[in-house]
Amino acid sequence: QVQLVESGGGSVQAGGSLRLSCVASGYTYTKRCMGWFRQAPGKEREGVAVIFTSDGSAYYADSVKGRFTISLDNAKNTAYLQMNSLKPEDTAMYYCAVSIPVKGNCDLSSEATATQWGQGTQVTVSS
Repeated sequence: QVQLVESGGGSVQAGGSLRLSCVASGYTYTKRCMGWFRQAPGKEREGVAVIFTSDGSAYYADSVKGRFTISLDNAKNTAYLQMNSLKPEDTAMYYCAVSIPVKGNCDLSSEATATQWGQGTQVTVSS
């Protein structure tokens, strides 16, 4: 059974750091996008960061550039999201997803081609 399982969420103060993990079990993803998306209460889901499993190229939302880093450990079928300098506006449920690349690219629009979603992990940042 193909499954994505996120972990690493929690509560931190502004300026703190968290590292989220997304383990993909039951399947080895090649030539796919793995991404992190988030949804805050009362808001639509938005893309945070996406990475191409084949070459590690990454794409970030403007709101997290310079603070968040997405990475892969292909041997472990795991994607990570290192989040530094967290802000209260980063508070949301964070979801991991696997998507089909669009025209060979992985960016935030890959949310539309997602084939697998995790259950989410909550991140809360207090001021």
